[in-house]
Amino acid sequence: QVQLVESGGGLVQAGGSLRLSCAASGRTFRTYAMGWFRQAPGKGREFVAAIRWSDGSATYGDPVTGRFTISRDNAKNTAYLQMNSLKPEDTAVYYCHHASSTIATMRAAYEYAYWGQGTQVTVSS
Repeated sequence: QVQLVESGGGLVQAGGSLRLSCAASGRTFRTYAMGWFRQAPGKGREFVAAIRWSDGSATYGDPVTGRFTISRDNAKNTAYLQMNSLKPEDTAVYYCHHASSTIATMRAAYEYAYWGQGTQVTVSS
């Protein structure tokens, strides 16, 4: 089992920045990738960003490319999402996902076995 705890969400004005953290505990000796997804009211879960634990290779969803940066701290078993130039359409609950074994794309929520409770991000216009 892997437990994930997200933090860092909040209310910010458009154009502002936030940094989300996701701390993993439990069977973290097997981490293949961690990803961030978001879900706005009435919408499905949307891919935001993911990072491969071994080499730090990252991939991003089109709406956030160039504005968001994912990173990780292997020693702390923690993934981060730096969000800059936030827009009202970024408003959502952000979820951290964890994959213990190899997954194909890192961009689909179903590829991940574990996820956290989420943290709310609200961007005002």
